[in-house]
Amino acid sequence: MRRAIGQATSPAVPAVSIICIYLNGERFLGEAIDSVLAQDRGDWELLLVDDGSTDRSAALARFYAADDRRIRCLAHPGGGNRGMSAARNLGLAHAQAPWIAFIDADDRWRPGKLEAQLAIVEAEPRIALLAGTVNYWGSWEGRADVLTPTGHRHDCLVPPPEAALALYPLGAAGAPCPSDVLVRRDALAEVGGFEDQFTGSFEDCAAFGKIFATLPVWFSSEVWLDYRIHADSSVAGMIGGGHYPARRRFFLRWYRDWLRRNDVPVVARAVRRRLVRDRLRPATYRHTAIGRLALWLRGILRR
Repeated sequence: MRRAIGQATSPAVPAVSIICIYLNGERFLGEAIDSVLAQDRGDWELLLVDDGSTDRSAALARFYAADDRRIRCLAHPGGGNRGMSAARNLGLAHAQAPWIAFIDADDRWRPGKLEAQLAIVEAEPRIALLAGTVNYWGSWEGRADVLTPTGHRHDCLVPPPEAALALYPLGAAGAPCPSDVLVRRDALAEVGGFEDQFTGSFEDCAAFGKIFATLPVWFSSEVWLDYRIHADSSVAGMIGGGHYPARRRFFLRWYRDWLRRNDVPVVARAVRRRLVRDRLRPATYRHTAIGRLALWLRGILRR
Protein backbone atom coordinates (compact mmCIF):
# COMPACT_ATOMS: atom_id res chain seq x y z
CA MET A 1 0.00 0.00 0.00
CA ARG A 2 1.39 3.38 -1.00
CA ARG A 3 0.31 6.46 0.89
CA ALA A 4 -0.79 9.36 -1.31
CA ILE A 5 1.74 12.20 -1.26
CA GLY A 6 0.45 15.59 -0.20
CA GLN A 7 -2.99 17.10 -0.66
CA ALA A 8 -3.70 16.91 -4.37
CA THR A 9 -5.82 19.72 -5.76
CA SER A 10 -9.28 18.56 -6.84
CA PRO A 11 -10.33 20.07 -10.21
CA ALA A 12 -13.58 22.04 -10.22
CA VAL A 13 -15.06 19.60 -12.77
CA PRO A 14 -12.95 16.46 -13.18
CA ALA A 15 -12.69 14.75 -16.56
CA VAL A 16 -13.51 11.33 -15.10
CA SER A 17 -15.41 10.10 -12.07
CA ILE A 18 -13.99 6.73 -11.01
CA ILE A 19 -16.30 4.46 -9.01
CA CYS A 20 -14.75 1.73 -6.86
CA ILE A 21 -17.25 -0.45 -5.00
CA TYR A 22 -16.01 -2.83 -2.34
CA LEU A 23 -17.29 -5.40 0.13
CA ASN A 24 -14.68 -6.66 2.58
CA GLY A 25 -11.99 -5.72 0.06
CA GLU A 26 -9.16 -5.01 2.49
CA ARG A 27 -6.82 -7.56 0.90
CA PHE A 28 -6.53 -5.85 -2.51
CA LEU A 29 -8.19 -2.41 -2.21
CA GLY A 30 -4.96 -0.49 -1.62
CA GLU A 31 -3.40 -1.86 -4.81
CA ALA A 32 -6.47 -0.85 -6.83
CA ILE A 33 -6.35 2.71 -5.44
CA ASP A 34 -2.61 2.93 -6.02
CA SER A 35 -3.14 2.06 -9.70
CA VAL A 36 -5.49 5.05 -9.98
CA LEU A 37 -3.02 7.35 -8.22
CA ALA A 38 -0.32 6.21 -10.67
CA GLN A 39 -2.24 7.39 -13.77
CA ASP A 40 -0.69 10.06 -15.96
CA ARG A 41 -3.96 12.00 -16.03
CA GLY A 42 -4.75 13.57 -12.68
CA ASP A 43 -8.05 15.30 -13.47
CA TRP A 44 -10.26 12.66 -11.87
CA GLU A 45 -12.26 12.02 -8.75
CA LEU A 46 -12.36 8.63 -7.04
CA LEU A 47 -15.56 7.57 -5.26
CA LEU A 48 -14.94 4.68 -2.86
CA VAL A 49 -18.31 3.02 -2.19
CA ASP A 50 -18.59 0.69 0.80
CA ASP A 51 -21.31 -1.94 0.30
CA GLY A 52 -21.52 -3.01 3.93
CA SER A 53 -17.99 -4.16 4.74
CA THR A 54 -17.21 -5.73 8.11
CA ASP A 55 -13.41 -5.82 7.71
CA ARG A 56 -10.97 -2.88 7.74
CA SER A 57 -11.50 -1.88 4.10
CA ALA A 58 -13.62 1.17 5.02
CA ALA A 59 -10.84 2.40 7.30
CA LEU A 60 -8.36 1.89 4.47
CA ALA A 61 -10.58 3.93 2.13
CA ARG A 62 -10.75 6.76 4.68
CA PHE A 63 -6.95 6.64 5.02
CA TYR A 64 -6.53 7.35 1.31
CA ALA A 65 -9.28 9.99 1.27
CA ALA A 66 -7.60 11.89 4.11
CA ASP A 67 -4.53 12.44 1.93
CA ASP A 68 -6.13 13.32 -1.41
CA ARG A 69 -9.06 15.68 -1.95
CA ARG A 70 -9.93 13.89 -5.17
CA ILE A 71 -10.98 10.81 -3.17
CA ARG A 72 -14.35 10.58 -1.40
CA CYS A 73 -15.87 7.80 0.69
CA LEU A 74 -19.53 6.78 0.34
CA ALA A 75 -21.78 4.21 1.99
CA HIS A 76 -25.45 3.23 2.00
CA PRO A 77 -27.66 4.66 4.75
CA GLY A 78 -27.09 2.62 7.88
CA GLY A 79 -24.00 1.03 6.35
CA GLY A 80 -25.99 -1.83 4.82
CA ASN A 81 -25.19 -4.25 2.02
CA ARG A 82 -27.40 -3.63 -1.05
CA GLY A 83 -25.45 -5.35 -3.80
CA MET A 84 -23.19 -4.35 -6.65
CA SER A 85 -25.72 -2.48 -8.80
CA ALA A 86 -27.03 -0.34 -5.95
CA ALA A 87 -23.44 0.43 -4.90
CA ARG A 88 -22.50 1.51 -8.44
CA ASN A 89 -25.67 3.63 -8.63
CA LEU A 90 -24.72 5.33 -5.35
CA GLY A 91 -21.41 6.28 -6.91
CA LEU A 92 -23.16 7.53 -10.04
CA ALA A 93 -25.46 9.73 -7.94
CA HIS A 94 -22.39 11.54 -6.55
CA ALA A 95 -20.32 11.62 -9.76
CA GLN A 96 -19.50 15.05 -11.21
CA ALA A 97 -17.57 14.25 -14.38
CA PRO A 98 -18.92 13.72 -17.92
CA TRP A 99 -17.13 10.35 -18.11
CA ILE A 100 -17.44 7.43 -15.71
CA ALA A 101 -14.84 4.73 -15.10
CA PHE A 102 -14.96 1.78 -12.73
CA ILE A 103 -12.34 -0.17 -10.86
CA ASP A 104 -13.26 -3.11 -8.69
CA ALA A 105 -11.39 -3.49 -5.43
CA ASP A 106 -9.44 -6.56 -6.57
CA ASP A 107 -8.35 -5.28 -10.00
CA ARG A 108 -5.47 -3.10 -11.18
CA TRP A 109 -5.27 -0.48 -13.91
CA ARG A 110 -2.17 -0.33 -16.06
CA PRO A 111 -0.29 2.99 -16.29
CA GLY A 112 -1.67 5.32 -18.95
CA LYS A 113 -5.16 3.80 -18.95
CA LEU A 114 -7.09 7.04 -18.47
CA GLU A 115 -4.92 9.08 -20.83
CA ALA A 116 -5.27 6.55 -23.66
CA GLN A 117 -9.01 6.14 -23.22
CA LEU A 118 -9.72 9.86 -23.03
CA ALA A 119 -7.68 10.42 -26.21
CA ILE A 120 -9.91 7.94 -28.06
CA VAL A 121 -13.21 9.44 -26.92
CA GLU A 122 -11.98 12.98 -27.59
CA ALA A 123 -11.10 11.96 -31.15
CA GLU A 124 -14.48 10.23 -31.69
CA PRO A 125 -17.18 12.08 -29.73
CA ARG A 126 -19.97 9.67 -30.76
CA ILE A 127 -18.63 6.94 -28.45
CA ALA A 128 -20.95 6.13 -25.56
CA LEU A 129 -18.84 3.29 -24.10
CA LEU A 130 -15.22 2.24 -24.58
CA ALA A 131 -13.42 -0.94 -23.49
CA GLY A 132 -10.22 -2.76 -24.43
CA THR A 133 -8.53 -6.13 -24.32
CA VAL A 134 -8.35 -7.54 -20.77
CA ASN A 135 -5.52 -9.38 -19.08
CA TYR A 136 -7.10 -12.07 -16.92
CA TRP A 137 -4.35 -11.91 -14.36
CA GLY A 138 -3.19 -15.18 -12.88
CA SER A 139 0.51 -14.36 -12.67
CA TRP A 140 0.00 -12.30 -9.51
CA GLU A 141 0.18 -15.67 -7.71
CA GLY A 142 2.21 -17.72 -10.15
CA ARG A 143 -0.35 -18.87 -12.74
CA ALA A 144 -0.64 -17.99 -16.40
CA ASP A 145 -2.20 -14.78 -17.69
CA VAL A 146 -4.87 -14.91 -20.41
CA LEU A 147 -5.39 -11.98 -22.79
CA THR A 148 -9.05 -11.77 -23.89
CA PRO A 149 -10.23 -9.20 -26.44
CA THR A 150 -13.48 -7.41 -25.74
CA GLY A 151 -15.89 -7.19 -28.65
CA HIS A 152 -15.98 -8.51 -32.21
CA ARG A 153 -14.52 -5.52 -34.11
CA HIS A 154 -11.69 -3.38 -32.82
CA ASP A 155 -10.49 0.21 -33.10
CA CYS A 156 -13.61 1.42 -34.91
CA LEU A 157 -17.05 2.78 -34.05
CA VAL A 158 -19.67 0.03 -33.65
CA PRO A 159 -23.25 1.22 -34.25
CA PRO A 160 -26.20 -0.13 -32.27
CA PRO A 161 -27.46 -2.79 -31.88
CA GLU A 162 -24.52 -4.64 -33.45
CA ALA A 163 -22.55 -5.11 -30.22
CA ALA A 164 -25.59 -6.46 -28.36
CA LEU A 165 -25.87 -9.28 -30.92
CA ALA A 166 -22.14 -10.01 -31.20
CA LEU A 167 -21.06 -10.03 -27.54
CA TYR A 168 -21.72 -12.58 -24.83
CA PRO A 169 -24.29 -13.85 -23.95
CA LEU A 170 -25.94 -13.59 -27.40
CA GLY A 171 -22.73 -13.86 -29.42
CA ALA A 172 -19.30 -15.43 -29.07
CA ALA A 173 -17.29 -12.22 -28.53
CA GLY A 174 -16.12 -11.28 -25.05
CA ALA A 175 -18.10 -8.79 -22.98
CA PRO A 176 -16.26 -5.97 -21.17
CA CYS A 177 -15.08 -6.09 -17.57
CA PRO A 178 -16.49 -3.17 -15.57
CA SER A 179 -12.98 -2.17 -14.42
CA ASP A 180 -11.96 -1.62 -18.05
CA VAL A 181 -14.93 0.49 -19.16
CA LEU A 182 -15.09 4.23 -19.79
CA VAL A 183 -18.69 5.33 -20.35
CA ARG A 184 -20.43 8.67 -20.81
CA ARG A 185 -22.40 9.61 -17.72
CA ASP A 186 -25.32 10.88 -19.80
CA ALA A 187 -25.41 7.57 -21.71
CA LEU A 188 -25.75 5.62 -18.48
CA ALA A 189 -28.44 8.04 -17.33
CA GLU A 190 -30.27 7.65 -20.64
CA VAL A 191 -30.61 3.88 -20.17
CA GLY A 192 -31.40 4.07 -16.45
CA GLY A 193 -28.02 3.17 -14.92
CA PHE A 194 -27.52 -0.16 -13.18
CA GLU A 195 -30.44 -2.43 -12.29
CA ASP A 196 -30.72 -2.90 -8.53
CA GLN A 197 -32.16 -6.43 -8.81
CA PHE A 198 -28.79 -7.64 -10.10
CA THR A 199 -26.97 -7.71 -6.80
CA GLY A 200 -23.92 -9.89 -7.45
CA SER A 201 -23.82 -11.21 -11.04
CA PHE A 202 -24.72 -9.97 -14.52
CA GLU A 203 -25.08 -6.44 -13.15
CA ASP A 204 -22.57 -5.29 -15.76
CA CYS A 205 -24.35 -7.15 -18.58
CA ALA A 206 -27.64 -5.49 -17.64
CA ALA A 207 -26.25 -1.94 -17.64
CA PHE A 208 -23.89 -2.25 -20.60
CA GLY A 209 -26.30 -4.43 -22.61
CA LYS A 210 -28.75 -1.53 -22.64
CA ILE A 211 -26.04 0.70 -24.11
CA PHE A 212 -24.94 -1.90 -26.69
CA ALA A 213 -28.53 -2.14 -27.94
CA THR A 214 -29.12 1.59 -28.30
CA LEU A 215 -25.86 3.60 -28.56
CA PRO A 216 -22.54 3.45 -30.50
CA VAL A 217 -19.52 1.90 -28.75
CA TRP A 218 -15.81 1.28 -29.34
CA PHE A 219 -13.67 -1.78 -28.56
CA SER A 220 -9.93 -1.18 -28.48
CA SER A 221 -7.13 -3.66 -29.08
CA GLU A 222 -5.10 -1.99 -26.30
CA VAL A 223 -4.65 -3.61 -22.86
CA TRP A 224 -5.44 -1.36 -19.89
CA LEU A 225 -6.62 -3.73 -17.15
CA ASP A 226 -5.26 -6.57 -15.04
CA TYR A 227 -8.37 -8.47 -13.90
CA ARG A 228 -7.31 -10.45 -10.86
CA ILE A 229 -8.24 -14.15 -10.88
CA HIS A 230 -8.78 -15.47 -7.35
CA ALA A 231 -11.10 -17.85 -5.54
CA ASP A 232 -12.86 -15.15 -3.48
CA SER A 233 -14.13 -13.07 -6.41
CA SER A 234 -17.85 -12.80 -7.14
CA VAL A 235 -17.40 -14.52 -10.52
CA ALA A 236 -15.49 -17.39 -8.91
CA GLY A 237 -18.22 -17.80 -6.30
CA MET A 238 -20.93 -17.93 -8.97
CA ILE A 239 -19.08 -20.46 -11.13
CA GLY A 240 -17.78 -22.57 -8.27
CA GLY A 241 -21.22 -22.69 -6.65
CA GLY A 242 -22.91 -23.88 -9.83
CA HIS A 243 -25.19 -20.82 -10.06
CA TYR A 244 -24.05 -19.62 -13.48
CA PRO A 245 -26.75 -21.16 -15.76
CA ALA A 246 -29.68 -20.06 -13.55
CA ARG A 247 -28.39 -16.50 -13.22
CA ARG A 248 -27.76 -16.31 -16.95
CA ARG A 249 -31.38 -17.36 -17.62
CA PHE A 250 -32.63 -14.72 -15.16
CA PHE A 251 -30.60 -12.06 -16.95
CA LEU A 252 -31.75 -13.13 -20.42
CA ARG A 253 -35.44 -13.01 -19.43
CA TRP A 254 -34.98 -9.57 -17.90
CA TYR A 255 -33.06 -8.34 -20.96
CA ARG A 256 -35.73 -9.65 -23.36
CA ASP A 257 -38.42 -7.72 -21.48
CA TRP A 258 -36.34 -4.52 -21.36
CA LEU A 259 -35.67 -4.72 -25.11
CA ARG A 260 -39.37 -5.15 -25.84
CA ARG A 261 -40.29 -2.16 -23.69
CA ASN A 262 -37.65 -0.02 -25.38
CA ASP A 263 -38.45 -1.07 -28.95
CA VAL A 264 -35.32 -3.00 -29.91
CA PRO A 265 -37.06 -5.96 -31.56
CA VAL A 266 -34.09 -7.43 -33.44
CA VAL A 267 -32.16 -8.01 -30.19
CA ALA A 268 -35.30 -9.11 -28.30
CA ARG A 269 -35.83 -11.84 -30.92
CA ALA A 270 -32.21 -12.96 -30.57
CA VAL A 271 -32.63 -13.23 -26.78
CA ARG A 272 -35.80 -15.26 -27.23
CA ARG A 273 -33.99 -17.67 -29.57
CA ARG A 274 -31.13 -17.99 -27.10
CA LEU A 275 -33.53 -18.86 -24.29
CA VAL A 276 -35.18 -21.53 -26.45
CA ARG A 277 -31.83 -23.05 -27.44
CA ASP A 278 -30.65 -23.08 -23.83
CA ARG A 279 -33.84 -24.81 -22.73
CA LEU A 280 -33.69 -27.48 -25.47
CA ARG A 281 -29.94 -27.99 -25.27
CA PRO A 282 -28.31 -26.54 -22.14
CA ALA A 283 -25.33 -24.46 -23.17
CA THR A 284 -21.80 -25.50 -22.28
CA TYR A 285 -20.49 -22.03 -23.30
CA ARG A 286 -17.31 -23.65 -24.62
CA HIS A 287 -17.64 -21.71 -27.88
CA THR A 288 -17.60 -18.30 -26.15
CA ALA A 289 -14.69 -16.34 -24.74
CA ILE A 290 -16.40 -16.03 -21.35
CA GLY A 291 -17.22 -19.73 -21.41
CA ARG A 292 -13.62 -20.73 -21.99
CA LEU A 293 -12.58 -18.37 -19.23
CA ALA A 294 -15.21 -19.86 -16.91
CA LEU A 295 -13.95 -23.39 -17.57
CA TRP A 296 -10.36 -22.28 -16.96
CA LEU A 297 -11.34 -20.59 -13.70
CA ARG A 298 -13.33 -23.64 -12.59
CA GLY A 299 -10.21 -25.76 -13.11
CA ILE A 300 -8.19 -23.37 -10.94
CA LEU A 301 -10.83 -23.50 -8.20
CA ARG A 302 -10.86 -27.30 -8.21
CA ARG A 303 -7.08 -27.41 -7.87
